[in-house]
Amino acid sequence: MTKSVLFIGGTGIISSACVREALAKGYEVTLLNRSQTKLRQIPEEAELIRVDVREAGEYKEAVSGKDFDCVINFIAFTPEHIERDVNIWHGRCGQYIFISSASAYQKPLQRLPVTESTPLVNPYWQYSRDKIACEELLTKEYRDNGFPATIVRPSHTYDKTLLPFEGGYGVIRRMRQGLPVVIHGDGTSLWTLTYNTDFARAFTALLANKATVGESFHITSDEVLTWNQIYHIVAEAAGICEVDYVHLPSSAIAKAAPEWGPSFLGDKSYSVIFDNSKIKSVARGWQALVPFAEGAAKVMSFYEAHPEYTKPDPKTDDLLERIAQKALGTANRQ
Repeated sequence: MTKSVLFIGGTGIISSACVREALAKGYEVTLLNRSQTKLRQIPEEAELIRVDVREAGEYKEAVSGKDFDCVINFIAFTPEHIERDVNIWHGRCGQYIFISSASAYQKPLQRLPVTESTPLVNPYWQYSRDKIACEELLTKEYRDNGFPATIVRPSHTYDKTLLPFEGGYGVIRRMRQGLPVVIHGDGTSLWTLTYNTDFARAFTALLANKATVGESFHITSDEVLTWNQIYHIVAEAAGICEVDYVHLPSSAIAKAAPEWGPSFLGDKSYSVIFDNSKIKSVARGWQALVPFAEGAAKVMSFYEAHPEYTKPDPKTDDLLERIAQKALGTANRQ
């Protein structure tokens, strides 16, 4: 019998790949989504229920009388979002998958590699603390009331549209213009980047899988790179031979760019290596197939084909220049 899967969201970088993979695996797929994006269209084979899930009454009415083998929420960020889902879906789904975040893992990390039993604590990033609170609520609902929750923690997952650093294409523009490009810290902290189709191939092994209820999983590539390597790989994919790299502590970047601070101080400034044994025990034979050099080439090909996404953003460009000047000033004082 065909299993039914509901995606709440479904057009994001990660969720769109998971939707396509679920369809390819033969699942009956429905999306709750208020609008399509230009970059990632909803497949014709999927049913679309157009609704704003932040409107409680509208959401509840849209799914009235509908049951699913698996409900997945890609756009739950606070305990209030989870409480609403528990109230709506208790007794009406065989499994509920919450998309959390690997940024919820302990910062600073006390030991590597990261496993699913690594403590969850992030004093630097409210986003991560909210995800932790969501996990705690779901764990309590599972233990106390049998709510069939599974937790998934993606790390830095990207597709052909996403450059891996703050500033996006503005960084590439600086590289091409010979302007200084800032890398946080000394560039030697370790990081993992996962292509969205690799994530999706493992993720679909969890769908409507009763053996994974009550469990948590992260899904990442096994490739580990320094941030220096990440920037060099992107530059090479862009055909840029020489780049003026400078380094600046994450704390200084956070001070110069408060909107970027939490993601640096609460995530990117720490080395992370993930042990993927648990997901591999469920997704038999799975491994990530897209190394970052290949993924970076896909990203640059996308931008070359879509110059409308390379237009200057004065606010971002000014911010990148301020950070660069701060880095140069710091280097001159040393």
